[in-house]
Order: sequence, then C-alpha cells, then structure tokens
Amino acid sequence: MRNSAVTFLFETVRKHPRKVFLSGNKDDLRFDQFFFKAFLLAEILHKDSGINRPILTYLPKTASALVAFAAILMSGNYYVPLDIKSPKKRLKQIIKQFDHYKIVSGKEFLNDLRELSVSNHKVICVEDSELSEPYARPSLDAMIEKTQLITNQIIDLDPCYIMYTSGSTGIPKGVVIPHRGVIDYIEWAISLLGVDENEIIGNQAPFLFDNSTLDIYLSWATGAKLCLIPEETFLFPVDIIRFLEEHKVTFVFFVPSVLVNISKLKLLSPGSLSSLSKIVFAGEPIPSKHLAYWQENLPGRTFINLYGPTEITVDCTYFIVDRIYLPHETLPIGLPRLNSGILILNEQGIPVSSGEKGELCVRGSSLALGYWKDNEKTRQAFIQNPVQNNFRDLIYHTGDICYKNQKKEIIFVGRKDTQIKHRGYRIELGEIETATKALQDIDDCCAFYNEENQEIYLFYEGKIELSPTEFRTLLSEQLPEYMIPRKFMRVDFLPRTPNGKIDRAALIKEL
Repeated sequence: MRNSAVTFLFETVRKHPRKVFLSGNKDDLRFDQFFFKAFLLAEILHKDSGINRPILTYLPKTASALVAFAAILMSGNYYVPLDIKSPKKRLKQIIKQFDHYKIVSGKEFLNDLRELSVSNHKVICVEDSELSEPYARPSLDAMIEKTQLITNQIIDLDPCYIMYTSGSTGIPKGVVIPHRGVIDYIEWAISLLGVDENEIIGNQAPFLFDNSTLDIYLSWATGAKLCLIPEETFLFPVDIIRFLEEHKVTFVFFVPSVLVNISKLKLLSPGSLSSLSKIVFAGEPIPSKHLAYWQENLPGRTFINLYGPTEITVDCTYFIVDRIYLPHETLPIGLPRLNSGILILNEQGIPVSSGEKGELCVRGSSLALGYWKDNEKTRQAFIQNPVQNNFRDLIYHTGDICYKNQKKEIIFVGRKDTQIKHRGYRIELGEIETATKALQDIDDCCAFYNEENQEIYLFYEGKIELSPTEFRTLLSEQLPEYMIPRKFMRVDFLPRTPNGKIDRAALIKEL
C-alpha cells in the first residue's frame, strides 16, 4: 500500500542507484545523484514548513525542475509548476492565490520574481541546496529512512500537485490532484504499457502540462531512463527524428500535433526510429490519415490512444490501435482504464443506450480533489452520481460528447461547451475573449475553434481594424502563445440570438 507517489522513487533508488535516470541535457544524472540533490533541497524546504502545503516552482523544463518536484514531495508538501513563459499578468493571477508560501526557483530568475511581486513569498534557489552539502554524505538508506519519517505522515488523499488550466472567467484554475490518483494511474500504466528499467522515455510534454506525469513517474517507478527533449526541438520536426534516433528512445508520449507535423513532411521511412517501439498519444483527436502514415512506416510498433482531462489524473480511457483506420474513420478513445468508471449521460443524467450520444462523466480514485480555493466551481464540476444516491459517489463532468460503438468502444464526438483541446492544451475560449475584450479598441468578440484546421479564430467588433501582428503583440501580454488565435476577423456587428447571446452558429457560416 502506498501513501505517497514519491515512494516509487524510494524503491527505484534502492534497486537501481547507479542507473542513469536523466539524459538529454549536458550531463547524465544517475538515480543516486538525483536523489541526493533532492534530499538536500528537501531538507531546506522542510524547515519551518510543516507538511501538506503548496510550494510553487518557477523553473524551465530541466533537471532542476525535477529535483524540485521530488524535493517538495520528500518534504511532505505538494508542488505547483508555474510556466516561466507565461505573461506576467497571468502568473500574478496564479501566484496571488497562494499567500506566504515558498517558491523554488533559480538565481537567474530572481529578477522575474521581483517583477511578479512575490515579496510575501520565500524564494529558495536550487543552487542554495548545493551549497548546503554536508561534510559526511549520508548513505542512500539513511536518506530514505530520514525522508520517510516525514512522508509517512502523508495519506493518499493529500495533494501531490496542482496543475493550472485555462479558466472560463479569464482566471486560471488550479486542479488539485491527490497522491492516490497518481499512484493508481502509474500502476495501471506500467501494467498496460509493459514499461521496465530498460525503457528509454522521450519526454515532450512541458512540466506544466499533465501529460508529463506519465513520463516522470514511469521513470521513478521502473528505473527507465528519462530523456528531456528540448522544447526548441519541436519547432523543427526533422530535429525530433534526429533526437529520438541519437538517444535510442523506445517510448514516447506525444500530443498528436507532433505526429501530424512529422507526417505532413513525410519524414519517416521503414528504417526510421528503429529503437522506438511504443508510441502513445493524447490531448486531442488525431486524424486517421496521419496515424496511418506512422503505422505504415513503423510496422510492428504499438500505438496507443489515451484520453482524459486534467481533473481525472491525466487519462481515464485507452485504445490500443488494432488496425490502420481509413481517413474518414474516427479513432476510438477506447475503454475505461482500470479503476476508472465511465458514464455517458444525457441531459437528464440518465445513461444513454449504445450508439446514442451523451456527455462522458468519470468516477473513481483518479478524480481530482477539486479546484484550488474555488469551492463553487468544484461543486459544479464534481457532483453526486445521478445513477445512485445511496452513498457519496462523485463524478466529474468532462463536457465531452461521446458514444459507444457496437464493440463498446468509446468514440469522441466533440465539446459540449466552448472549452477546446488545442495542441494538447485544454483551453477555455472564454479566457481568450476576456483578454481580447480588455484591449482598448475592442468592443466585443467571439473566439471559435476550427476543428478541421486546428486553428483558433477570433471575430471582433472594434473601432479600428488591427493587423494580426498588432493583435498577437497585444494578446501576448496576457495569454500564453498556444492560446493566441491564428486568424482575426473584424465585423461591424456580431450576430445575436433572440436572447441576446452571440450566435456562434451564424459565425461558423462565415468561415
């Protein structure tokens, strides 16, 4: 029985201390070296902290960020990754939700943090822990035993991390994930994926995106090597191929857009990526024609489609691709993973029949604890299971419309509301609209997602017509790059429905 997700790391450090944990940077880092760094930082974090408190991290996707995550968990607390590339306004909105807490960062980011007005937070630099190395280095067993005295006070329903996603009101929302959700997810994934210490994992997902949970904890749990693929590599698909081949990567968990970009440029051949045996993807639907390209050029490999919102600990369904799908066919999101209960309900909260569309809802130990400091939104999203009222049984409404085919496989149809999945990120179109309406020359606007082209469009009413460059410059001060629309269209008046709401259906006809 596990009480904390960091116990995966304890076991692997004991079993594979001198095995390489981290690669892809300037130097490789063994599990024992990594653990020692985390232990020193955890010692600092635990002083006068207590347990079960959020500790923010302001670091890029590097070994230092992973050391910070492990150290925070080892100190009996939970981590909150911040995106160093996000606009200052957005970061301030998040940091403002945490009063008098600690932030783990690096000396190179101290000026950034001053601009973010974090004077009421204690900043701890990862470099500080390196200076605190004791004269006599303790043994691994001694470090683990000392750490366990702290982590044994944690229960599996305590938070493991808080992941921030887009919010419909323009304020980002923090999803609080418990240790139990991570433990359950990783134990299932190891069984399904057959991952062991011989695996070489190529990490694509930023650490502020919950897909990274699979990469990080699979490595901690099995002793697999984790290769951090530099973010700039994904700007040039040919560099992705080169990296995977140079590092002999055997396993990847990519957002489909990465696979699509490689397919568009026809960069694969039957001899490509000879080491790569498992290709897992999630975050958005993948066009069948692009998946077929990968299947045809990498025969005999395992392709798995995962699905799930952040609120249910990364993924709740899976589909092992069993054939090549024709371009007009939709790839299933598959079957419920172990310990995830799936309900497809109509608007009356009644389970639909096979072939009938409804909203996908999830129950089980994977559910988030709720949204940080937002009890009202938590109550709206996590509700009592309408199928039974005999005991407390919460379900999460995903907002995704699905149905089951004749094989009982779940087929994703689309979104119920204006929340979209774009480039692997869950985005509330309302947040884009809020940011746009705040601009001086904009009277009103409506954001729309073109599923076919996978592009965000923005219709707006305004006194003057802004160029796309002007728009992107202005919005970049409030929104991360992946949320900025691709196309901007000025209209004299946005069409309205009889009740005064913007008529999105009418706008779609304009595209």
